[in-house]
Amino acid sequence: MSKVWRAIICYFVFFTAITLNVGHGQGIIKDTLRLDIHKAENLFLQSNLQIIAQKYNLDAARALIIQAKLYPNADFYWGNNFYNSRTDQYFPLSLSHTNSDNNAQISQLIILGRKIHKQTQIAETNYKLAEDNLYDLLRSLKFALRSSFFTIYYLWQTAKVYDEEINALKTIVSAYDQVEGKGYVSKAEVVQVQAQLYSLQNEYQTLIDNINDQQSQLRLLLQSSPNIYIEPLVDTEIVKADPLVYKLESLLDSAYLNRTDLMIAKDDLLLSRQNYDLQKSLAIPDITLSASFVQSSNYVPDDLNYGIGIPLPLFNRNQGNIKNASVLIQYTNTQLELTQKTLEEQVYRAFQKAIDADKLYKGIDPAFAGNFDRLAKEMLDHYMKRNVSLLNFLTFYDSYKQNIVQLNTILCNKVNALENINFLTGTNLFNK
Repeated sequence: MSKVWRAIICYFVFFTAITLNVGHGQGIIKDTLRLDIHKAENLFLQSNLQIIAQKYNLDAARALIIQAKLYPNADFYWGNNFYNSRTDQYFPLSLSHTNSDNNAQISQLIILGRKIHKQTQIAETNYKLAEDNLYDLLRSLKFALRSSFFTIYYLWQTAKVYDEEINALKTIVSAYDQVEGKGYVSKAEVVQVQAQLYSLQNEYQTLIDNINDQQSQLRLLLQSSPNIYIEPLVDTEIVKADPLVYKLESLLDSAYLNRTDLMIAKDDLLLSRQNYDLQKSLAIPDITLSASFVQSSNYVPDDLNYGIGIPLPLFNRNQGNIKNASVLIQYTNTQLELTQKTLEEQVYRAFQKAIDADKLYKGIDPAFAGNFDRLAKEMLDHYMKRNVSLLNFLTFYDSYKQNIVQLNTILCNKVNALENINFLTGTNLFNK
């Protein structure tokens, strides 16, 4: 047996002992963090800086409720004469009528039209809006987390197949190099094998770049160090979930109950209505009550007075702000209707996609991957016995690779279709 055939056979004998290192090719990756989806979500909730920042915003909105309830402070005024011409004194501080003129006044603004109550309602709605924004951010980031998590897993399974074939071709090319010029194989055959190797390496690099992009997004969500490689631990049974266990009506009900973007739209409408009520109340003038003391009054000494002040709403009755608030009600109501229509369409389309992905998944022969593995071993046996040519063997192996890639794509699409239903209904119905 020639050297080239011995080299090739030895490679395949020990092929199963090859250790794969998919996604770790970059020297900067130092540590591997293995997580299942539940541990990943717990780590995300504890460390994500966007969520932490939004919680501070929630605390700030809560503080504004306290401020809205506060009543205006009273105003106090005290004055004295700058110069007393009778005594020729500057700043004559004295209780004597002849030496000094002390004046004091206290006033209090009385808020009418229940303005403080209405301002408090607006502050409470703003707090509810901040809370719903927090949950909406949480919903969006969890969807990104889970999508990246499952995508990395299935891309990783695909990368294994590329890694196997690339290693096989590298060994064959290396064996050819050792016997180059000795007439064992033709130069054309060597060139074809090398061309296929370069093509696979290019596809493999594109796949690894995609994995690393997903890794980068996942690390940002988990606030992990850049030198960490996250290895998803996935229960492969999740792909068997049937979307038809839920009816479209129940999915819509869940979305109407749990979609935070719908809650935000409702908050905006409520806020615009409350603002309209407040603007109407601002047209009601507030009154100011006051009491004053003048020590050296021209009327009588130690003169005590009281007073009441009220703006006269002759020109400014807050007409512009009231009109603006009225139009904003119509605007936010239209936005709410749009959000509802969008929600219905999104849930319907996601359900349709999940059903299509499930049909495609169920159309796969359960023994598909196993049969290909068995056929690959048989093809290897025939090739070692030289019953088939090298190129026929590589063609079969490339077909094996393409079919496994398609299989992993179908599985990934099925899982992500279910995740999309989770996202659009606001409920963790699948892949729990």
